[in-house]
Amino acid sequence: MFENFKVYETELAGRPLKLETGMMAGLANAAVMSCYGDTRVLCTVTASAKPREGVDFFPLSVDYEEKMYAVGRIPGSFTRREGKASDKAILSSRCIDRPIRPLFPKDMRNDCSVVATVMSVDPDCSPEIAAAIGVSAAIAISDIPWAGPISSVNVGLIDGEIVINPTLEQRANTDLNLTVSSTEDLVAMIEAGANEIDDDLMFDCIMAGHEANKEVVKFINGIVAEIGKPKFEFQSNDPDPVLFEEMENFCIEDVKKALDTDDKLVRDAALLPISNALHEKYDAQFEGDEAKIDEILYLIQKHVVRSWLKDEKKRVDGRGIDEIRPLDAKVDLLPRVHGSGMFTRGQTQVLSIATLAPVSEAQKLDGLDEEVTKRYIHHYNFPSYSVGETKPSRGPGRREIGHGALAEKALVPVIPSVEEFPYAIRVVSEVLSSNGSTSQGSICGSTLALMAAGVPIKAPVAGISCGLITGDDGVYGDFMTMVDIQGLEDFYGDMDFKVAGTHKGITAIQMDLKVHGLTPAIIKEAFAKTHKARIHILDEVMLKCIPESRAELSQYAPKMLTTVISPDKIGDVIGKQGKVIQSIQEQCECTINIEEDGHVFVSGLDIDKAKQAISIVELIANDPEIGAIYSGKVTRLMTFGAFVEIAPGKEGLVHISKLDVKRVEKVEDVVTVGDQVLVKVTEIDDQGRINLSRRDALVEVNGAVVEDDADEGQDKPRKGGRDRRGFKKHD
Repeated sequence: MFENFKVYETELAGRPLKLETGMMAGLANAAVMSCYGDTRVLCTVTASAKPREGVDFFPLSVDYEEKMYAVGRIPGSFTRREGKASDKAILSSRCIDRPIRPLFPKDMRNDCSVVATVMSVDPDCSPEIAAAIGVSAAIAISDIPWAGPISSVNVGLIDGEIVINPTLEQRANTDLNLTVSSTEDLVAMIEAGANEIDDDLMFDCIMAGHEANKEVVKFINGIVAEIGKPKFEFQSNDPDPVLFEEMENFCIEDVKKALDTDDKLVRDAALLPISNALHEKYDAQFEGDEAKIDEILYLIQKHVVRSWLKDEKKRVDGRGIDEIRPLDAKVDLLPRVHGSGMFTRGQTQVLSIATLAPVSEAQKLDGLDEEVTKRYIHHYNFPSYSVGETKPSRGPGRREIGHGALAEKALVPVIPSVEEFPYAIRVVSEVLSSNGSTSQGSICGSTLALMAAGVPIKAPVAGISCGLITGDDGVYGDFMTMVDIQGLEDFYGDMDFKVAGTHKGITAIQMDLKVHGLTPAIIKEAFAKTHKARIHILDEVMLKCIPESRAELSQYAPKMLTTVISPDKIGDVIGKQGKVIQSIQEQCECTINIEEDGHVFVSGLDIDKAKQAISIVELIANDPEIGAIYSGKVTRLMTFGAFVEIAPGKEGLVHISKLDVKRVEKVEDVVTVGDQVLVKVTEIDDQGRINLSRRDALVEVNGAVVEDDADEGQDKPRKGGRDRRGFKKHD
């Protein structure tokens, strides 16, 4: 039945890698079961027989589908089935999409769908890497035109050693989480989160990933040679060369004048009459396919921008090749939020807002990996008004999720540990105006917001992008890079190489390409230019706005304190049906969260009340200290003294002789039930009973003086003289 079933085996980073074909999904253009260790990902690719009408782009969709059965779990949703893709799945889809997309013919308009379904997960063998390799193999052996294959690997840095595809245990101790995708000759995609790694070491890690990819690409090429299908012919969408030249001659001078400005609104307004004139002149020749005119106008603009950059070293806004747009940084724009910062670069403007909350509000994750919570959360919003368009908001798309994740990745290495700063932290970046590099603007704005909020980050982080223009003979010929690309340079250029970092080193990289890949020389030059620009932004703009994190939190931010108790005492602090902890929270107007390991987090707007709650928790979990002073509540009055509860379940006796600095005739003359009084622990007997003194507390705290006759005529407390109910004990 499965006469076409084949298995191809190799080894990757010391673990078996197998690609199986011919058993599953036989109606797809191609299907590969990618097997890495015990990880299994079914990778399929399909394409439509005819091009989609009325589109001016290649309609490729890439989906990475997480199935909870892959890790032996039932989904946690109400319906108990997988719903929309998780953020992690969307980010994995993007990491597969970015390197494969440029390898499809630019003039093809046939729908193409790539689906990677994760069916089994071996924690030591990344399903994302298995999916990327499986997708590459599936497209390569299919009949769909494509210039692959590619391969992808993870690169870790453990104790200074470069490790390819680190295991689960190694990933817990790595200073680098780098994904490198490449063809046999070129680096096609870089995605990295790093613990302040310098440029040279990062370059070495990328090259190590590239070398590992070369072997996998050779492996896939061997499979293609054996079972690869002939590629199908497709209808090209390129315009007729003669007609294109005619239209270009008609409007190119007007296009040059329209593009020659640093103002996006002015540029768009100047291009509108050119578009109208082209439609008026050529609509009849494109009847039923007028959208082609707009595509030709796009190609004319692309030609102008690229020729200016490459041949004349001229940028559309008049800047030098390595000149950064005008910069500005501001903090404290919103009075009631915990922290706010706005970063402006040219016409790109991002406002970031930081919110602090109890650690219990960390995001809970329901996915295939070992991470179950996320304490630092970064969200990125890109409303239509930011580019002068009218479109209703429908929630974040894949781009917004990807940009938010990049900013999060850039800042996580400098976020203080929960022991240093016991808060969950959320930053939201609102793009107010966009003309390129909003993701990097959000990194800068978010650093400002965190510092303004009083988060003691380890170092400020800035981000910048580098663009690329290649020659007609491709990336191996002459090329040029430019720093801080704006919208048109990103749109018409070949690369958006985003690098974020501190003075010390890189914390995040994301690389988008429109060409097949980069040479080592291009990567090195991009690192050099982004490093210089990053330091300039930090020193000349951001640190001049706010030189260090605020020493105090906003008055509107919760004040957080933490302590550690024995896990055996957690039940005592919580109490039966939660009554003890609820009582403390009500009394101290705070929120208390206790983790299984005994870490206690107390949050409230009043720092003094939060400290009181910590004291009560510690008192419950530990025996009172002799000589310590506590605030307690009078619970019972007896003829010989008063019982005072210094913490839930911790009650002591204040003998009448210890109630005041003067002689006391009756207990009721000094205290009543419900009074809050200061008391000092004077004794804890061998049965754990506590003797307290209000008199000693008044002397020590308020400097009161004991009167000479204070003890006259009063029974002195005796060890073991009365039981806990106040009755005399029999001999």
